[in-house]
Amino acid sequence: MTTGLLLFGHGARDARWREPFDRLRAMVASRYAGPVELAFLELMSPELGAACETLAKAGANRVLVVPLFLGTGGHLRKDLPSLLAGAQARAGVPVASVAAAGEDEAVLTAIADYCLRAAR
Repeated sequence: MTTGLLLFGHGARDARWREPFDRLRAMVASRYAGPVELAFLELMSPELGAACETLAKAGANRVLVVPLFLGTGGHLRKDLPSLLAGAQARAGVPVASVAAAGEDEAVLTAIADYCLRAAR
């Protein structure tokens, strides 16, 4: 089974906002054997359904969405479940999500380390 990874960000009007997300996608893709895509909730493309369809066309039998959010707020609690259902119907493969990246202790530790380095 090939799992496609979909990195999912909020989106912004300023095109430069996505630059670290593009770099992260490249980093993950260089270390992951399956297909990796990036998608956004709003204001940027591709949107979740289109990116899931791209992953399925690239050979993914399932898609795992990784929300690149610090916490689990309204977008992930209210919006994401219906987006996942729509993306699954569009892509024709199972689509599931893990918790927001910021809910992971290692991610919080990395951010804390960054804050401490910045304070030097």
